[in-house]
Amino acid sequence: MRARFLTFLAAIVATAALSACTGTPPKVSAAAGSTFTYANGVEVMSSWDPATGASNEVLALSNIYEQLTRYDSESGDVVPLLATSWTTSKDGLTWTFSLRRGVKFTTGRPMTAEAAKAAIDRTIELGGGAAYEWGAVKDIQAKDESTLIFHLSYAAPLDLIASSAYSAYIYDVQAAEGDLAEWFEKGNTAGTGPYVVDQWQKGQEKELTLTANADYWGGWDGEHYKQVVFRTVPQETTAAQLLQSGQVTFVQRLSSATLNSLASDPNVVTTQTSSFENLLAMLNTASGPLTEVDVRRAVAKAIDYDGIVAAMQGQMTKADGVVPAGLLGHSAELSPETDVAAARELLTRAGYGDAGKGLTLTLTYASGSPELETVVTLLKSNLAQVGIDLKARALSWETQWAVGKSEDPGQRQDIFLFYWYPDYADPISWFINLYRSANPVAFNLSYLNDPAIDQRIDQLSKLTATDRHAAEVAYVDLQRFVADKAVSPVLGVLNNQRAYLAGVHGYVDNPAYSNVVFFHELKPAVGQP
Repeated sequence: MRARFLTFLAAIVATAALSACTGTPPKVSAAAGSTFTYANGVEVMSSWDPATGASNEVLALSNIYEQLTRYDSESGDVVPLLATSWTTSKDGLTWTFSLRRGVKFTTGRPMTAEAAKAAIDRTIELGGGAAYEWGAVKDIQAKDESTLIFHLSYAAPLDLIASSAYSAYIYDVQAAEGDLAEWFEKGNTAGTGPYVVDQWQKGQEKELTLTANADYWGGWDGEHYKQVVFRTVPQETTAAQLLQSGQVTFVQRLSSATLNSLASDPNVVTTQTSSFENLLAMLNTASGPLTEVDVRRAVAKAIDYDGIVAAMQGQMTKADGVVPAGLLGHSAELSPETDVAAARELLTRAGYGDAGKGLTLTLTYASGSPELETVVTLLKSNLAQVGIDLKARALSWETQWAVGKSEDPGQRQDIFLFYWYPDYADPISWFINLYRSANPVAFNLSYLNDPAIDQRIDQLSKLTATDRHAAEVAYVDLQRFVADKAVSPVLGVLNNQRAYLAGVHGYVDNPAYSNVVFFHELKPAVGQP
């Protein structure tokens, strides 16, 4: 589960520079024209432990470590990575993975079923990052060197879970003589991926340099980027200038204005692709005026969804229900509609509006985001058209969350505005976290408490593991319920707006791995600077 913590987007102030040696794994020398420079707005490495890293560090860790599987966003399928194939029992409780033979960690030890089991066992035991994803695992068996068997306490789609961008990496637990966590945090690594650490300079603009792992099982035949540099560039205008001058290869996030300014440059490619991250307005179903379903429906119908998308100038697309496109359960038939006249009628029926009493609602949102400021301004205008006075409060994420989770219902907001995206490519993240009843409150910030819905949500994991067609139907039905009860209007889905040098070939934006570039899959043009 991932709510976007906006504090992570602020620049990180470093107090010291630190370089780390990662042992002596084999490397491939970087030839001229084979360096890829990734411009990121903030520092990349806040944690080095592949078991617990759950923030920006995955940009690098995803190229140092590998999972058993990977989600292919173009086909919507789970594809092999360290596992070459897998099977599941009919009840979804036993999963058997056949592992790739001949793979070595950069420590020199072989990546066997026993080694993979040890890595996942350690990740589960530590319980950090997104380790909760493995919650269904009862035990793991290394049947032989290349056969890994998972026994689950309840059915779950382990092929999807094993592809997660967080806490699903396979690593060598025997890499350190002492404390492994301390060893990792010094910048040491022990993965199977295509790159190893060449230099880490915490706090410096050129923070991290990776170089090719010469023994990588995927090989280095043909043209590849042999070196990767992560460069911290807080100002997007500066990043765009560095891109145009060839000093950086890729810029992670750009505003529409900056993206459009680059569109006419023949040396630059600009992309705009839909992400798995959406913006939701969680309506308080447990206390205050929004306990009345007609009032919630009025709010949902008063929102100008198309207007919000237009105001975001390409940074957002209109949502089709809760589940973004590219995930199981997405349906274009669930697109929300604006109907101001119907909203007024619903409010009148509930005793508000011109013929009744006035209605004031409170909304909270995380401060520091121009995009949220724009959305909130539009929401105020939308609701004012139907006689609702919206009082909005910009709070730090920690404060907003504390208010939303208050044990006193009278202290909570009417509308909680925030972003959500999944840890792995499965819509269960929205439903188990946002719509299942929870005591104490966590992310269920509409405070929905419906035992019948809870039972339906509890079946989703099993259905996805055993019958994905049935799971798709169940997800669509649940989204219809959420929309009918106006639990959480979805205001839009964020777009990833990026730019890179035209000499880069093979780049695909994979929303299951937010902002990650898989460098080994790219081909540099001959003679690229």
